Amino acid sequence: MARSRRPQQSSVPQEPRAPRAKGRGGAGDRPPAKTGDRPGPERDAGNAGGRERRGGRPQGEDPAAPAKRLELEPPGGARPRLVAPVVLAVSPGRDYELLDSGDGEKLERYGDLRVRRPENQAIWPRRLGAPEWENADALFTGDVEEEGLGRWQFPREPLGETWPLAHDGMSYLGRFTSFRHVGVFPEQAAHWAFVEDRIRRRAKQGEAPRVLNLFGYTGLASLLAARAGAEVTHVDASKKAIGWARENQEIAGLSGRPIRWICEDAVRYVEREVKRGSRYDVILLDPPKFGRGPKGETWQLFEDLPYLVALTRALLSDTPDCVVLTAYSIRASFYSLGAVMGEAFRGLGGAIEAGELVIGEAGEEPRLLSTSLFCRWIAE
Repeated sequence: MARSRRPQQSSVPQEPRAPRAKGRGGAGDRPPAKTGDRPGPERDAGNAGGRERRGGRPQGEDPAAPAKRLELEPPGGARPRLVAPVVLAVSPGRDYELLDSGDGEKLERYGDLRVRRPENQAIWPRRLGAPEWENADALFTGDVEEEGLGRWQFPREPLGETWPLAHDGMSYLGRFTSFRHVGVFPEQAAHWAFVEDRIRRRAKQGEAPRVLNLFGYTGLASLLAARAGAEVTHVDASKKAIGWARENQEIAGLSGRPIRWICEDAVRYVEREVKRGSRYDVILLDPPKFGRGPKGETWQLFEDLPYLVALTRALLSDTPDCVVLTAYSIRASFYSLGAVMGEAFRGLGGAIEAGELVIGEAGEEPRLLSTSLFCRWIAE
C-alpha cells in the first residue's frame, strides 16, 4: 500500500486570484432528484459499484435550513479564453474497442471479453449482424435507464465479478456491477493522456505535481497520474470504490507511489483543504448529477457545481497546471460548464476548453458515440 502523504501547508501569502475562505455562509440545497450516468451515486455505501457523492445537507437536518458553506471572495479580472467546441475522441486500440452500436445498445471489447450493454445515445441502426452481437461474453439485462438495476448474463461461459484488463501497459481489474458499469469509463482515456503529459513535463524539471482527484471511483486516473510522477490525493465517498482502487494499485505494481486514499464526502473534504491552506497543481472532477455522501449529504450538480468549482479555484497552487471537469447525463451544454468555470477562474489567464468526449467505432465509416460533456482549464 502506498505511503500516506499529508497535504502540505502553504506559508506563502495567497494572491487575489486564489480566493480564500473568510467564514461560513449560507446557500440553500433542495431535495434530491434522479441521478445521471455515473456509477451508483444514488445508492448507499453498501451497494456494489456505488460512488456516493457529496451534496449540501446531512440527513436528518431540517430540510428548510440552508446548508452552511465557506464564504469565498469573488474572483476578479477577465475570464480565461474559451475554446469551444472541442471534441475529444477515443479510437479503437489494443485494450478497448467500441465494436458496434445502435438500437439502444453498444457492443464493446474490453481486453478479450465482448460486452453488450444498453446505450441510450445509440439511436441509429446497428452495422454488424446478429451473430456478432449474439457472440457477446457478457450481456447486461434489466432496467434500461442509465442507473437502472439489472443483472449480467454470461451466454458463453460463467464469468466472475472481475477480469484482468490493461490501459497503456498498466494492469487493473474490470468489474461487472449491477448498474451496468464495468469499473472503467474508456472515454476518459483522452483526459488521462492529457493529464499524464502535463505531469511528465513538470516531472522532467524535477517537480512532483500535486494532484487532487475528486469522485475518483476505481482509481485509474489517480494511478496513471502517480505513474507519471505526481503526488496524488484520491477522494471518493464509497468504501467499496476505495477498496477497488487500492486493489488496482496493487495489480498495477504502483504500491510504492505516493497516493493518499481518502474515503470521504468530496465537497466536505475540499472545504477543509481550503481552510487548511492546502494547494494542488492539477485537480480532476468527475461528479454525478445526483449523489449521497456517507453521512447522508446530498449532491445536486446544477445547484452545487458552481460552489465546488469555486472551491477548486481556492485550492490551486501558485503555479497551477490544469483543472479537468467531466459531467454525465445532464440537460445542459458544455458551454454552460465552460461558463461556470470561466466565472470561477477569472483573473487566472490561460484557456478553457469545452466540448464532448466521444468514442469512435471500430471498422470502416466509424460513427462517434457521445458519452459526456467536459471543460478543462489549462494554464498558459
